[in-house]
Amino acid sequence: MKVSRIAAVGALAGSAVLVLSGPAFAHVSVAAEGTAAKGGYATVNFKVPNERDNASTTKVEVNFPTDHPLASAQPEAVPGWKIEVTRAKLDKPIELHGEQIDEAVSKVTWTATGKGIEPGYFQKFPLSLGQLPEDTDELVFKALQTYSNKEVVRWIEVPQKGQEEPEHPAPVLALSAASGDHHGSSTAASDESEDAKNAKDAEATSKEMAAEPADSSDTTARVLAIVGIVVGAAGVAYGVLAGRRRTEA
Repeated sequence: MKVSRIAAVGALAGSAVLVLSGPAFAHVSVAAEGTAAKGGYATVNFKVPNERDNASTTKVEVNFPTDHPLASAQPEAVPGWKIEVTRAKLDKPIELHGEQIDEAVSKVTWTATGKGIEPGYFQKFPLSLGQLPEDTDELVFKALQTYSNKEVVRWIEVPQKGQEEPEHPAPVLALSAASGDHHGSSTAASDESEDAKNAKDAEATSKEMAAEPADSSDTTARVLAIVGIVVGAAGVAYGVLAGRRRTEA
């Protein structure tokens, strides 16, 4: 009886372990290389995993946000994939570098020219984006993933704060606080000022080093002069004493 109970408990424990250790399905996501600052430019990677055992991912479509349009999206070449950037007219033009922009990127599509993303693998699709908006903390990109068996998975559900993650969440790019300059000139300026500071420090140090030998030489000359005076005085005194002794003799 005890043996059967132990066996039953073991079976339940084993099944629980299997449930807990089952595969955690990934989803299409986006992440910046470094930071994605508001008002600046950033390079991001869309990470696409293959979640099927019997089909390959042959097409990935990333739709750009319409509430915060982006004027530029430059893809990096990905071997085995054809890339198409689609642009669309804006209902309301946006200002970029002092110019009115009336169109923005609406979608980027990657289509496999070979085997695509095979089962058990994932693929990263890099994009250079800009100019990022300044009036939001995140950008939502809705994506479609097409498999070789014609199945389409729609990663379009927008995650909500305080709620569980949806089954097919849309990729979300978090934006950091705006930097001093949108093109990195603030960094260059800080580097320049730092270089200037270092140059001034080096100049001051060289002046100090140049001054030290002069001070040292001057001190040495003074000491030698004093020693010469003392020696001379001693010689005169000796001469006087010697003269007196001769006179007395």
